[in-house]
This record gives sequence, structure tokens and C-alpha cells, in this order.
Amino acid sequence: MPFTKRLKVSVEDLDDLNHVNNVRYVQWIQDISKEHWKEKAPVQIQDSVIWVVLKHTIEYKSPAILNDPILISTYIEKSKGAISVRIVEMFHEITNTLLVRSHTEWCLLNKDTNKPMRISEDIKKIFS
Repeated sequence: MPFTKRLKVSVEDLDDLNHVNNVRYVQWIQDISKEHWKEKAPVQIQDSVIWVVLKHTIEYKSPAILNDPILISTYIEKSKGAISVRIVEMFHEITNTLLVRSHTEWCLLNKDTNKPMRISEDIKKIFS
């Protein structure tokens, strides 16, 4: 089940070419990932683990410009061992044009030891 939010492109999001800066897309990918985790995961699980990025793969499909309404959605594609693969897609909300699609590998760490830990069935169930 995707987690979704809306935003509108502002002047601060733009680069020298007057379209959304690549760095801003990365920020939005991280923001929605964190928001999804915070909304769905119980506090006791959130307090015991942390997620770190191992790898971002981002496909830029179409530019977004000032005042474009963007629909961002994310979901977990798969989890194995300590690794979870999260997909984030951004669409122009009116035209339904795909703007960006990212594939991010996140590693689950024990918050006390900072060592990787296997993703439990309890965590997998949160996002299935």
C-alpha cells in the first residue's frame, strides 16, 4: 500500500535552469521515506532501530517547474536480511506525467550498536 503526499514546487526548489534541482528530489525522497516510517512504525520499534541509505538509483524522467503540483508516493518493494528496497515515484498531479522514480536500498541498524540487523517479521508486516 503506497504512502502518498502532495507538494507544490516553490522558487527555493529550482536550479539555474528553472526546474526542480536534483538535490531537492533527493531531499524529497528522504523526507517521504522518513514520514512513511514515522507514521506506520510503532514508537517502540522506532526507538530501537535506525535506517541508513546504502544506495540511491534515481531516474529523472521529466522536469518539474515552478508551481507544479507533485504527487509523491512510496512503498517497500522487498526486504531481505538487513536490506529494504524502497521505491519513490513523483508524478505531475494534473498530467500524471512521471517525473522521477527512485530505488533506494536502506539498511536496518540496531540503534544501540549501530550494527546491521535482520529486518524482523514485525517490521515487514508494517509495510505489507
